[in-house]
Amino acid sequence: MVSIYDVDPQKLIEEVSNQLKKEDAIIPPDWAKFVKTGIHKQKVPENPNWWFIRSAAILRTIYKEGVIGTSKLRSKYGGKQNRGRKPEKFKKGSGNIIRKILQQLEKAGLVEKEEKKLSKGRKITSRGQKLLDTAAVKISKSSKNKKENNHGK
Repeated sequence: MVSIYDVDPQKLIEEVSNQLKKEDAIIPPDWAKFVKTGIHKQKVPENPNWWFIRSAAILRTIYKEGVIGTSKLRSKYGGKQNRGRKPEKFKKGSGNIIRKILQQLEKAGLVEKEEKKLSKGRKITSRGQKLLDTAAVKISKSSKNKKENNHGK
């Protein structure tokens, strides 16, 4: 059985983002084309599909980490802020973007809220696991086909 750990994460996120484009619940807000992804960034994302890519990356992170909240995701998508002559400082990513994506993933039925004693945040649903696993299998099959075609020459 192929899992998300067996395939290249970039290819997996790309494949899942293509599938998320087909979801009715995952729609970038109007302000998404003008906003930076954090205080540490200087420009808005160049890729027009960045919302779907970030959604797929967050979904993969939730699958890997288990129950995870906005604060930890902000730290994951943060980075160093250039402060001119002063030393760089780590700044968290945009919480609003992450919250909106989590709400959309929840509306699509891919994640659900989890509130236990120690962990509070979102966890992946069986539908979300299935989406990621089928994408991993598809990538695995396509990479095997490419290897077979290269060996046949």
